[in-house]
Amino acid sequence: MRLLFLGDIVGRPGRAAIGETLPSLRERWRLDCVVINGENAAGGFGITEAICDEILAAGADAITLGNHAFDQREALVFIEREHRLVRPATFPAGTPGRGAAMVETITGARVLVVNAMGRLYMDAMDDPFGRVEEALAACPLGVGADAVVVDFHAEATSEKQAMGLFCDGRASLVVGTHTHVPTADHRILPGGTAYMTDAGMCGDYDSVLGMSKEEPLRRFLQKTPGARLEAASGAGTLSGVAVETDDASGLALRVAPVRLGPHLAEARPDFWE
Repeated sequence: MRLLFLGDIVGRPGRAAIGETLPSLRERWRLDCVVINGENAAGGFGITEAICDEILAAGADAITLGNHAFDQREALVFIEREHRLVRPATFPAGTPGRGAAMVETITGARVLVVNAMGRLYMDAMDDPFGRVEEALAACPLGVGADAVVVDFHAEATSEKQAMGLFCDGRASLVVGTHTHVPTADHRILPGGTAYMTDAGMCGDYDSVLGMSKEEPLRRFLQKTPGARLEAASGAGTLSGVAVETDDASGLALRVAPVRLGPHLAEARPDFWE
């Protein structure tokens, strides 16, 4: 199976890059499943129903979220009827939505998408390891699902690496989101799980984490309240990770970074080109 995971969409540049590039990538790379983190898609803060529909129409099979999941209040409502929109399983019981979802590919294969949020340097949430364990146990790789993708939305690289090892052999891919900077540690862990500490973002990299440079810089220099952060408006870059899995086991055979657009060195899976 061919899986593509794309990091946090930040504002209009990220959405434009998805809309302009993803449809052709699906065809050229013959992708079976695309998962995208969309928690910053609405101007950098949350996601709206219209934007969710736009991302799905461009070719995403599932959208994961993070700490900005409900910055747009309408998400509290439409997440209940859109099963392909997945918020962190670590939100308290009773939070609208779901922390895991099963999506079906065009070939009928089943892909379990799990979303969790870290606790180091983040808002206090439920234990991410416990919530991920519940999802993996309820739908084991190779039994209940043909592939398993875990999006771990976390700040600390140590916590992300620990989650990768925790899931090794039980997931096709464990990938980190949230820090918006792609890491260079893509690899297949000893048990067969593809891993990358952070997928980076889909957005304008001529920015501070996808936001217009002026206000973040001013805050660092002056340490005083100021204007609201605004998403940058330049050309967007797609950033993420590509994984090819074994059809029998669901474990990873190949993994490669994906970076398509300005400002970053281009990277693409040569085993699909």
